[in-house]
Amino acid sequence: MRIALYEPDIPQNTGTILRLAACLGVKAHIVEPTGFPSSDRAFRRAGMDYLDQVSIVRHSSWQAFEAWRRPKGLRLILFTTSAAVSYLDHGYRPDDVLMFGRESAGVPDAVHAAADVRLLVPMRPGLRSINVAMVAAMALGEAMRQTNGLRNE
Repeated sequence: MRIALYEPDIPQNTGTILRLAACLGVKAHIVEPTGFPSSDRAFRRAGMDYLDQVSIVRHSSWQAFEAWRRPKGLRLILFTTSAAVSYLDHGYRPDDVLMFGRESAGVPDAVHAAADVRLLVPMRPGLRSINVAMVAAMALGEAMRQTNGLRNE
């Protein structure tokens, strides 16, 4: 199981997701550019004390991420408010890549089109969205529950 963040905007959310990845032992992929300084040095300066415990893979662009993912045959699971299927109604596999979009804009159409599966966290009508770090925790928790905590490096 892997987490991927598409051009994250908010450093606090990214830090929370990286801490989640560290604690649960999954790799975190960041598709750049980010909306904030995201070097290891900048993360350390921001108090990211789990940085040594998380495996972060940086991709310089969406194209670079796809060039890494596609040859490996990894399934891209996109979490989006525009999906029709609940994350609870999906069967996860240990080699899935769970992708979460930018807090301000989600992901562009090309990313939607490339996703093998699009899922949502059902919520009450009239509300915009759940915090991305919360969705990542919910999604990763369900995916790991279904796969008995199996991780694929």
